[in-house]
Amino acid sequence: MIKKLQHIFALSEKGAKDLVKAVIWCFVCNLALMFPIGAVLFTIQHLLGCLEGGGSPTDGFWLYVGFALAVLVLLFVLHWFQYASLYIATYRESANRRVSLAETLRKLPLSFFGNRDLSDLTSTMIADCSSLDQMFSHYVPQLFASVGSTLVIGVCMFACDWRMALAVLWVVPVAVALTAGSKKIQDAFGTKNILNKRAVADCIQEGLETIRDIKACHRQERYLGDLEAKLSAMEGSSIRSELATGVFVCSAQAFLRLGLATTVLTGGALLLAGELSFLYFLGFLFAAARLYDPLGVVLQNIAATFNTKLQIERMRSILEQPVQTGTENFHPDRYDITFRPLCSVAYREGAGVLEDVSFTARQGEVTALIGPSGGGKSTACKLAARFWDVTGGKVLLGGTDVSTVDPETLLRSYSMVFQDVVLFRDTVMENIRLGRRGATDEEVLEAARAAQCDEFIRKLPRGYQTVIGENGSTLSGGERQRISIARALLKDAPVVLLDEATASLDVENESAVQTALSRLLQGKTVLVIAHRMRTVAGADHIVVLEDGHVVQQGTPAKLMEQGGLYRRMVEFQNESAQWRLG
Repeated sequence: MIKKLQHIFALSEKGAKDLVKAVIWCFVCNLALMFPIGAVLFTIQHLLGCLEGGGSPTDGFWLYVGFALAVLVLLFVLHWFQYASLYIATYRESANRRVSLAETLRKLPLSFFGNRDLSDLTSTMIADCSSLDQMFSHYVPQLFASVGSTLVIGVCMFACDWRMALAVLWVVPVAVALTAGSKKIQDAFGTKNILNKRAVADCIQEGLETIRDIKACHRQERYLGDLEAKLSAMEGSSIRSELATGVFVCSAQAFLRLGLATTVLTGGALLLAGELSFLYFLGFLFAAARLYDPLGVVLQNIAATFNTKLQIERMRSILEQPVQTGTENFHPDRYDITFRPLCSVAYREGAGVLEDVSFTARQGEVTALIGPSGGGKSTACKLAARFWDVTGGKVLLGGTDVSTVDPETLLRSYSMVFQDVVLFRDTVMENIRLGRRGATDEEVLEAARAAQCDEFIRKLPRGYQTVIGENGSTLSGGERQRISIARALLKDAPVVLLDEATASLDVENESAVQTALSRLLQGKTVLVIAHRMRTVAGADHIVVLEDGHVVQQGTPAKLMEQGGLYRRMVEFQNESAQWRLG
């Protein structure tokens, strides 16, 4: 049963066990709420006995007070355990769920993220998790517990008087059927509402990411118009979803109250006929009134559970994704990167593939990947670091298949400098220290000096303790690039991957970055992606990729002699260098 609950509700094993405990405690508390009815009936019976026998109503007063206090204490203790098993356990599972999602996302290949929107994943991490918190703290345990307690109370009613039991309970299956039978309608409206909310989140995310282009192209009115249309659609779908749910739930709850009328009518008829005592009549009235309250909650919970179906499926779709695994014992003697004949599936729709790609990037040499855009250069670089897994052939590092090595263990051997630098809203010191956790301040300063960063960092308001903006927005492109190189220098990994590290820099910054790179690359296995032919003119080995195939490889001089694509690219860039305005 625990495994089934885990699958149905996307819970951990402990979360599923806690859910069972919460249902049990809710069930016990629902039954315990019948104790006050017993206390009231016991008191009424005593008072009636006193009136008939001529005794004083105050006889046994303290006994009744003590009995009432005992009931209150019992209810307090039971509800205390219910609270701990329901709310505390639910929010502990909520924290575990978020951590589990983060851990799963951390271990997934980047191909997964190529097919998912950032806003969609953010919505799953925040909105969907919050919806599930509400469901497991207010809906599901009470739903199961109310069903169980209703069955037990119903059996007890039938044991006392089957006619009164029927008068109380005949409305229950009809009300439940009315709510559950509308599941398809509620699902349709609820799913539409969730998808419209997701469309709004996507639109807002896109607007924030492209705000400069929107303004530059004077697209503000169109963007705001699209956003307003999506907001209107979301508002309309929310109203329709709430209305569809409300109509069926409120109708079922209203129908449920008919049971009180039939209870009064049936009880009154039996009382007049002398077939039912007044005390039993009161007991059934109190029990019916108490029974319909949790049943009304059950009807609401059924509808609310329907609406969380899509969130659970989205959560499960992430948690059940196959993660990358491998050995943590990886200590190669050399760090040559070897591509054996391989092909890689597209990591996102429309992306190219690699087919029959074979080459070796040797330790101590610079291997350059060049070719037209879309030829597979970045894909090859990502495969080397196991950001994606190949579907055929192998990528070897030091003779070991990278697909057999744990990704985090593997990436300890890699330093990466990309054109798009990622910095965090933290101090310059900590942004560089990301390269090697535990590095001393002096080691960070040494890496910064080697990367030509020290001069501009010391001009910042607080030097190395200056908090830079989101993704280093307070720094220039060249400064951000040099900080990323300082981070790579501090890591001092045996393999270096460069992806257009100097493409967007001005002449002065490019010169400083190239000086820093020359120190980073000494004695390393270097795999560099470049579009500028002069950047790779000094490479030891060049691999030319076109349409996912290796069309040429060799030294720059050898490739120039061969002619072909490399020579054409060099000649085209030499011609473009002569272009002038006017």
